[in-house]
Amino acid sequence: MAHPREDLKEAADREEHRFPCTQCGADLRFDPQAGTLTCDHCGFQSEIEGHAISTPVIRELDFRAALDAQLPEAEIEETRVLQCPNCAAQVEFDADTHAAECPFCATPVVTDTGTHRHIKPKGVLPFAVEETDARAAMTKWLGRLWFAPNGLKQYARKGRRMTGIYVPYWTFDADTKSSYAGEHGTVYYVTKTVTVNGKKQTRREQRVRWRPASGRVARFFDDVLVLASRSLPKSYTDNLQPWDLSTLEPYRPEYLAGFRAEGYTVELPDGYTEAREHMDRVILRDVKFDIGGDRQRVHSVNTKVKDVTFKHILLPVWLAAYKYRGKTYRFVVNGQTGRVQGERPWSAWKIAIAVVLGLIVAGVIGFIAAQNQ
Repeated sequence: MAHPREDLKEAADREEHRFPCTQCGADLRFDPQAGTLTCDHCGFQSEIEGHAISTPVIRELDFRAALDAQLPEAEIEETRVLQCPNCAAQVEFDADTHAAECPFCATPVVTDTGTHRHIKPKGVLPFAVEETDARAAMTKWLGRLWFAPNGLKQYARKGRRMTGIYVPYWTFDADTKSSYAGEHGTVYYVTKTVTVNGKKQTRREQRVRWRPASGRVARFFDDVLVLASRSLPKSYTDNLQPWDLSTLEPYRPEYLAGFRAEGYTVELPDGYTEAREHMDRVILRDVKFDIGGDRQRVHSVNTKVKDVTFKHILLPVWLAAYKYRGKTYRFVVNGQTGRVQGERPWSAWKIAIAVVLGLIVAGVIGFIAAQNQ
């Protein structure tokens, strides 16, 4: 029979995403390639219960209940987080960590002991790309940037390991029905005779014949994805898409072993506002398609939304933040596909050389043209 203190310690370790190896006591980590918890010290592997079920069921949460603070207590958790004073990222750390470097901007920080109460993740997309493969993809991406400083490329190749971060997202489902009023345009042409320099010419002019149009469209939105973090430029994370959310696993802390997780800083109502903007754009496209014709004018769209549900999910990102000559460069790699995005660094001397070479080429071309004349 397990001692009560051992049970409490095991529970605390699980909350901190630490899983001691049963053979040697070292911390296990989630191995993306094997899909197991693996001990780097002795090689022991432990299966994750329920991993890779063909059709995992992830239950959506009621949006209205969340706004009214009526979610079940089981859907809420408290985690110990560090908030970076530079970029405001909130990253989870275990209780043994007292100093660290922000993985998003490389700012040295001292961790606090505060906790963050938030909606618990419902789903997680486990890492599928190893750190070595992510680094290789980033190095290849940098290699295609001719104007990047050579020193940065060398630093990136020889730098420290990339950090595996689970980035928070919201997903929203909604059933929408929209009525609209607008106009259907049909293009036609008329032939006109005009006089140009004393000569008569005929021209075809395009006209549009408009007639009123109205109707209804309906669409069910499934898993509208909204970034719940402000730590990285949205252009980076948007360009990491697509994500295959069909491979989402029900959230288990084992998937976070050996990685870090960022707490969400975009609150649920703000996430829904962004999701609605996306929905409205899709609905407008549907309305124009429904109006048909060669041209469309949309005067009004009245949308009724019901059955709004949501999930808090974690998506895998490999992150590197390098400080080079006083400037921080950040690179992110999709932990599912290996797609790379980041800041595009520029080398002043490479640009100067390119300008000089361009001027020389232009001068040579001009000289040859003058000689031919």
